[in-house]
Amino acid sequence: MKFGSKLLHNGNEMDKQTGALSIPIYQVSTFHQEDIENGQEYDYSRSGNPTRKALENTIAKLENGDRGFALGSGMAAISMVLSLFSANDHVIICEDVYGGTYRIASKHYNRLGLEISFVNATDLDEIKRTIKPNTKGLFVETPSNPLMKITDLRACVEIAKEHHLLTIIDNTFMSPYLQRPLDLGFDIVVHSATKFIGGHSDVVAGLIVVKGEELARKTYAIQNSFGAVLGPQDSWLLLRGLKTLKVRLDYQQKNAQIMAEWLANHEKVEAVYYPGLESHKGRETHFNQADGAGAVLSFKTVDTETATRFMKKVRMAAVAVSLGGVETIVSYPVKMSHAGMPKEERDRLGISDNLIRVSLGLEDIEDLIEDFDRSLE
Repeated sequence: MKFGSKLLHNGNEMDKQTGALSIPIYQVSTFHQEDIENGQEYDYSRSGNPTRKALENTIAKLENGDRGFALGSGMAAISMVLSLFSANDHVIICEDVYGGTYRIASKHYNRLGLEISFVNATDLDEIKRTIKPNTKGLFVETPSNPLMKITDLRACVEIAKEHHLLTIIDNTFMSPYLQRPLDLGFDIVVHSATKFIGGHSDVVAGLIVVKGEELARKTYAIQNSFGAVLGPQDSWLLLRGLKTLKVRLDYQQKNAQIMAEWLANHEKVEAVYYPGLESHKGRETHFNQADGAGAVLSFKTVDTETATRFMKKVRMAAVAVSLGGVETIVSYPVKMSHAGMPKEERDRLGISDNLIRVSLGLEDIEDLIEDFDRSLE
């Protein structure tokens, strides 16, 4: 079954008891137990809820994993995955990871004894050099946020298997429609489902999918103990959003490609970062592991003044910290997604004051280009 059909026919699209074509919202905290001598599937919604289960089963099938988990935010999902490790374990994380991930790893988990090393994951030799006897995990993000750097996922799996490392990827930018890392050998996929999976800027959520029953049991034990589970209303919103994931991303990708090519020829633009451009570093690797370029791009203006003026003047796009909605969203990483990263680290990575990130929406591209042109000038 192809992916578009799988979104609608995955075994979780219908309420089996009533035939309703939308899974009901089980807005309940606890469940009556008919027989206290024998356990039942549902007893308390932190441990399990029918609406949440439908979502978790759906995302597991879409990522070709063994079990899915729904959390209250993308950061809850990332925090839960990092909780699989113990004090004195060493975890390697790509250096240009989402700012929230950088913050939680460098300011919280290291305080609890987890040793973190940030590396340029596009340099496989650097990953190898960073591995130590206590290294337990490798966490990557590709394309990276916000410079769209490409990491070779198959090569990462080979390195990890050689050293018995747990492999984790943040797949938010691509979604399971465009990239399925578990098929390439990764152990865990995480999503900020707030973004493309929800798709309508109306829900905050995180998702995890794991491969392997033992890892699934460990992850569930942490989810149940951690308690940051997604509520039934938000679970239902994600189930609804997933149904249109393919059609949304097909259109958004088309807009992103046109916008990237237009920006690349604009006199006020210094550089454009988008895997769909022939000039993008790592493009061949990306299309060897993904089915599309995605709907997010970044660009650098000729100076900071042009960037800040653009952010003030743009009208056809929302100025916001998120991405993946039906509306085009522009963000200013140094003040938004990566504000929690030290300035010297941002400067070293190229996350500069003239960098703007764009998540393309469903508007007519001609209107967006006209507005971007006016705002740049």
